[in-house]
Amino acid sequence: MAKRVIWSKNPTHEDLSAARIYLSLICRPARARTLVAKLRRTKAVNRTAKDLLRASGLPLLPRHEQHVAADLKRTRKGKALSPVLLVQGDMEHGVPLTVADGYHRICASCHFDEDAVIVCRIARG
Repeated sequence: MAKRVIWSKNPTHEDLSAARIYLSLICRPARARTLVAKLRRTKAVNRTAKDLLRASGLPLLPRHEQHVAADLKRTRKGKALSPVLLVQGDMEHGVPLTVADGYHRICASCHFDEDAVIVCRIARG
C-alpha cells in the first residue's frame, strides 16, 4: 500500500479534452479552448486537497462514490494520478476556483490524506 499519493507531471489528452468539454458548458467554446491551451502550457504547482475544495466551494465526495473509489484504489496500488486541471477564481468578483478536470482525484486524495500535496495546473483567467 502506498504511503503517499503519486502524481504524473503531465495531463493526458483525455484529461485536457474533458476539461475543454466541461469548460465549454460554463463559458464560450473559444474561451474554453484558450483556457485549455493555457493548461497545456503552464507548469505544474502543488496545492493541498483541503485548500482546493475550500477555494472551489465543492463538497468532499464520499469515498464510496464510484470514481473516488477507483482513484483511491489506484493510489493504494501506488499508481500515479493525473494532475488536476484548474481555472483560477477571482475573489473580488465572487468567482470560485473552477475544477476543470480532477474533482474525483481531489476527493480521493483528501480521503487518503487531507494534507497531501496535489499536483495541479492552474490557468489564470
